[in-house]
Amino acid sequence: MSAHTGTLYIVSAPSGAGKTSLVKALIDAMPNVRVSVSHTTRAMRPGEVDGVNYHFVAREEFLARMEQGEFLEHAEVFGNLYGTSQRWLEQTLAEGFDLILEIDWQGAQQVRHLLPQARSIFILPPTQEALRQRLTNRGQDSDEIIERRMREAVSEMSHYVEYDYLVINDDFAHALEDLKAIFRANQLRLQTQQERFGGLLEQLLA
Repeated sequence: MSAHTGTLYIVSAPSGAGKTSLVKALIDAMPNVRVSVSHTTRAMRPGEVDGVNYHFVAREEFLARMEQGEFLEHAEVFGNLYGTSQRWLEQTLAEGFDLILEIDWQGAQQVRHLLPQARSIFILPPTQEALRQRLTNRGQDSDEIIERRMREAVSEMSHYVEYDYLVINDDFAHALEDLKAIFRANQLRLQTQQERFGGLLEQLLA
């Protein structure tokens, strides 16, 4: 089998829709899929690990990297900066891994403009009530912050029409199977299969 280039996937969702849990379960189930670790200026939350969940950096360092053009995309969310390392992304795809970018709709627009071949997936909660319940159950935020996140979520969700695929996270197991189906189908696309099985295809037609 010849080496093939991986596919870049953009995955977006409002806060509380279950994106992080779904992506983690997908990574565990599909060894050829990686998730991009973004740089961020936000504070580390309990249980998070630097270099695993995010690369946590000071605002000054982030802005310096931005000036040097290191980020493929960057965005400010709730006053914190987030960015994706372009060099690492290109290297991972070249090694043949499919790569997930967990970014908001603003970052997705930037990436689609630069890399139109990227596939994009939007994850939605089944109802606003379910979303509010998930945000409340985290126990990390005040009522005021939850209300702000709900307003932000409704605004974010209006951008689902810009994406290639839509997954409704009503039942976790079902939503995970939907995500896997998207990745499997894309891995079977003609161009990908030609790259992977070039030698075999030549032999079949000899």
